[in-house]
Amino acid sequence: MARVNVPLIAMHHAYVVTERIEGIQNMPNVRDHDASVYLRLQGDALSVGGYEANPIFWDEVSDEFAFGLFDLNWDVFMQHIEGAINRVPVLEKTGIKSTVCGPESFTADHKPLMGEAPEVRGFFLGCGFNSAGMMLGGGCGKELAHWIIHGRPEKDMYGYDIRRFHRSLTDHNRWIKERSHESYAKNYSVVFPYDEPLAGRNMRKDPLHQELLSQGCVFQERHGWERPGWFSQKGSAPVLDYDYYGAYGSQKHTNYKYNKLLGAEYTFDFPPHHDVIRNECLTCRNAVAVFNMSYFGKFYLVGPDAKKAADWLFTADINKPPGSTVYTCMLNKRGGTESDLTVSRIEPRPQSSVLAPAFEGYGYYLAIGGAVAQHNWSHIKTVLQDQKFQCELLDCSEDLGMISIQGPQSILMQSNHLIITVCLQVRAMRLSFVGEMGWELHMPRAACVPVYQAVMAAGAKYGISNAGYRAIDSLSIEKGYRHWHADLRPDDTPLEASLAFTCKLKGTTPFLGREALEAQKARGLHRRLLCFTIEEKIPMFGLEAIFRNGKPVGHLRRADFGFAINKTIGYVPHQSIFPIFLFY
Repeated sequence: MARVNVPLIAMHHAYVVTERIEGIQNMPNVRDHDASVYLRLQGDALSVGGYEANPIFWDEVSDEFAFGLFDLNWDVFMQHIEGAINRVPVLEKTGIKSTVCGPESFTADHKPLMGEAPEVRGFFLGCGFNSAGMMLGGGCGKELAHWIIHGRPEKDMYGYDIRRFHRSLTDHNRWIKERSHESYAKNYSVVFPYDEPLAGRNMRKDPLHQELLSQGCVFQERHGWERPGWFSQKGSAPVLDYDYYGAYGSQKHTNYKYNKLLGAEYTFDFPPHHDVIRNECLTCRNAVAVFNMSYFGKFYLVGPDAKKAADWLFTADINKPPGSTVYTCMLNKRGGTESDLTVSRIEPRPQSSVLAPAFEGYGYYLAIGGAVAQHNWSHIKTVLQDQKFQCELLDCSEDLGMISIQGPQSILMQSNHLIITVCLQVRAMRLSFVGEMGWELHMPRAACVPVYQAVMAAGAKYGISNAGYRAIDSLSIEKGYRHWHADLRPDDTPLEASLAFTCKLKGTTPFLGREALEAQKARGLHRRLLCFTIEEKIPMFGLEAIFRNGKPVGHLRRADFGFAINKTIGYVPHQSIFPIFLFY
């Protein structure tokens, strides 16, 4: 009725209650991950349920249905009985007292949907609890109440925020059904650090997809996009359209190469292609590497109040000469970091072109991490509406590609970028996200393959090679470059995250969150995002617990292996009893 897309799907979800079992009282509840079954104490009996590989979708929802139940499908449910008997043998001789089979809503990543809907201001979601509503309801209800009253939750709730999904996916029935199916079936699976979904793939492809696939690109999925993860030396490994039974081991896809590569990554040790990623990283550090970053969010901010809006939205002074690019943050009113991005001042244009819309006065081009593009879009639109700025935010993410050339030998662009810019209407920016000399090339879709091929040809004598996001993660963590939302979150201020240099606090221009930053600077910091390394050659992935003198004192936010220093690196928010004062 409100025209809000809610990406969840209903399935038949069931459990049974056994007859009385002698001696079961005071025994623990059990969850058997291998059998995908749970056994929960219910008086002197057990309730048994689980998550089957072949759930029954409730496709035809009746308007008259309310608080009803379905007949239990024993053909589907028997896999749970068999798993439970294997764990508790006495169940084989125990009768069933009652059955419960009702509709339950499930989401694409098996997490709830919360927060303000991107389509309608003031419309909040609190749904999709994936049969965990009793467990999550209290905490989520408290955060949602705070969210509605104050505009944001007290805690970092991005993992449950509806804005984690791109709006092009939330109304796409194929993606919702496939991904929810996979998440349901894998609910009890071990979560390995580099796992990727097999469902809902190939939804968004950039113009370089086929070109890179032919060169051995192993893709990751983010925000519906297929983005380069790393490059295999053993030929192409395309992602096939979803077939649950095929993807998970039937005879049909026993030779599914992409699935085999993922399976080799099911480890908490270094992956078998650790050296491949090492080579990508060291090529970037010592020579030059090319990264396809076309999945980035690419927005234009234009209109009569564009300058006022930019001054208010962005922490840095972005009013440089046209052609300038600035790294900046966007904050909430508490000073928390809602985004980090680059903003380029662009020339007024009397008419639209393939690179920019027509506008007068001030205009800005925003490049934003693709996995958080929807969050950024919603944040900016909300601020523009709240402040009544007369300007437009235009999303050109699908229309433009982006190639990044990074490394000391990216100097090859010095003699080539003007020709590329004039001939193919490419916006060239001097930018680095790995701590080396670098360039970003932003161009129309039709220009992506020709520009990429020209760059690779020009860089051949410098030892140029492809690299993916696994290399980006390693390279950036070595230099302390932040990843929102991995190590930089909405409950961190730029001062706490060592990003004070992005804030125009020396001037007088007001911006969203400025008052909170000034107050924090005056009273001193009690928390800083700190980096540390370990001597052991073991991997860390983030969320590992930190112990001091045998006592847990915190946990890592983000971690990765740094190949240039040959050490594992981690970042942790450190709490300090005594205030730290910043002087600059």
